[in-house]
Amino acid sequence: MSVSRSRFKVPHVFVLLTGVILVSSIFTWIIPSGSYERQTKVIDGKERTLLVPGTFEHVDKNISLKGAFLDDPVEGKASPIGLKGFLTAIPRGLEAAADIIFFIFIIGGAFGILQRTGVITAAIGRLLRKMGDRGPLLTVVLMVVMAAGGSTLGMGEEFIPLIPVFLIVSKKLGYDRIYGMALVFVAAETGFAASTTNPFTVNVAQGIAELPLNSGIPLRIIFFCCAMTIAVVYLLRYGARLKADPANSYMKNDSFDLDEGHTDDHAYGNHHTAIILVCSAIFGFILFAVQHYGWWMADMAGGFFLMGIAAMLIARLPLDEATDAFVEGMRDMVVAALVVGFARGISVVLADAQVMDTIVHGAATLLTQVPRYLAVIGMLSFESTLNLLIPSGSGQAAVTMPLMAPLSDILGINRQVAVLAFTCGDGFSNTIIPTSGILMAMLSLAKIPYTTWLRFMLPLFLMLMALSSVFLVIAVAIGYS
Repeated sequence: MSVSRSRFKVPHVFVLLTGVILVSSIFTWIIPSGSYERQTKVIDGKERTLLVPGTFEHVDKNISLKGAFLDDPVEGKASPIGLKGFLTAIPRGLEAAADIIFFIFIIGGAFGILQRTGVITAAIGRLLRKMGDRGPLLTVVLMVVMAAGGSTLGMGEEFIPLIPVFLIVSKKLGYDRIYGMALVFVAAETGFAASTTNPFTVNVAQGIAELPLNSGIPLRIIFFCCAMTIAVVYLLRYGARLKADPANSYMKNDSFDLDEGHTDDHAYGNHHTAIILVCSAIFGFILFAVQHYGWWMADMAGGFFLMGIAAMLIARLPLDEATDAFVEGMRDMVVAALVVGFARGISVVLADAQVMDTIVHGAATLLTQVPRYLAVIGMLSFESTLNLLIPSGSGQAAVTMPLMAPLSDILGINRQVAVLAFTCGDGFSNTIIPTSGILMAMLSLAKIPYTTWLRFMLPLFLMLMALSSVFLVIAVAIGYS
């Protein structure tokens, strides 16, 4: 007699994130509240609100029956998150992440138009015909390009619409969904963590730590090369196992069917070349403007909108058809975009209850009690853990670097090492934490269960964290500056 076993099924991403918000809300009743004073400074051309070291004070909680259900603010006291606060955390998270959410919608619409012109599938088909069976070489080239974008320009959300495209590449090369997802995500996040000139992490952190912007690049370039070597080799080995036996796939029971809209073949024509050249020029200008004109989400979204208009005109798409494609592209991004807002709800409840500063203060105090070689690994672990609660590179830098920089002075460590610990901890953890909006958005597009992704990614994550620890110890030993 066969006994059926019930298998644990990971809930939908919205259910998962709502559960994390609920647990965080409960913990606001347990974790003591406290706060630092804050000051506003201009960092890399943008105003940022920073903690003031040495100003932490505990704040009494206002515990009341009314506060458990409705708002019950009392001046001078912190309010734990009650039922109303929990229910409104998601709407407020969506509001706080509105710039990113609408940016994702716009680029989704623009890519919808590009997809309708046939330029994406036609270009991929031509590329694969030229590459032939050289899948490993194509893997290396694509991953290096994605990683360079993450390392130098902090690109992440911009790559979300590329997931369907890279799934096509993976399928035609004979791999699975995970391989296609990793081509984009693992490469981009490895580059993002091994930052060289990333304006959203390393530049912000260096500005807060009062270090010259883009200083200390030689060691970071070496670290980038080592991290990318590990990531590329890991994916190539996985690909080799798939080629040897498709049953080695973490999704071996997946039929890998793609939507027809993403798989139709198109003959490559001169108008496709024109679209690629024009859109590449616009994209290049967007990246230039981010660096030199301080462009942010709305500005970049306008650039992608122009991309869609240009593709429509060059391909001579009827206006109605282009509009339908734009709406369809936006519709494909609904889950991906809203995930970002749901994830932001976690930091909303922790900030409202004034427990985030307590967590940061406790970690900083603990790190002063251990030797500096152990402390720097503790910084890495702390930044990785905190990223679960603050899945924003620049936001996490604003919270932690005002403390980590003077803490490194106390420990006899150069502030450049604290910056490296932050970028590694913030970046690599993005590949596994369920509160990473980019990760969960891409998983939803790729139709990969979160636990399945963890089985693939966790060994690589541990390798990259071990590499980070080694480089941090070396940085302390050589007096990295």
